[in-house]
This record gives sequence, structure tokens and C-alpha cells, in this order.
Amino acid sequence: MSLLHAGTGAATLNVIAREPFHVYYEGPARVVSAANRVGQFDILPGHADFFSVLKPCDVIIATDKEPVTFHIDNGIIAVRDNEAMLFVNI
Repeated sequence: MSLLHAGTGAATLNVIAREPFHVYYEGPARVVSAANRVGQFDILPGHADFFSVLKPCDVIIATDKEPVTFHIDNGIIAVRDNEAMLFVNI
């Protein structure tokens, strides 16, 4: 599977951001920004495998349309094979 988003030439990351009974976002994104105990971080397409516990913060998912922004109290993020999965408010 190509990392290039059809028609734009921009690399994308597949993102699933959800809490137990709500999906915040599912689809392609250019950047996911969140925070862990070390500080703010960004996940971009092609990011190395990554796993982290999230602290309270605003998560920002930059898409080709409007950014998706939501506040979390806690959560985890797992990144592998150009896919970012966020499970929040658990």
C-alpha cells in the first residue's frame, strides 16, 4: 500500500481515534499531535513504531479538510505500519 494520498501527492497516515462509545475520527491524516509525560509530540506519515500513555491534553488530527480537535483526560496511542490508533478516556 502506498503512503501517498490519491490525487494530492501528500503522504498520509491512517488514524483511528476513539473512546469506548464514541469515534472521534477515522480516516487519513497528515499529522496527529498529543502529549505524554515527556511533552507534546507529533506523529507524521512513516513514523517509526511507537507506543505511549497519553496525559490530559488536546489531541489535534490534521486532515485534508478541517482539523479534528478534542480534549482527553487519558489514553494510549499505538503507531505501526503507518497507522495510528488512539484509545482515549478509558
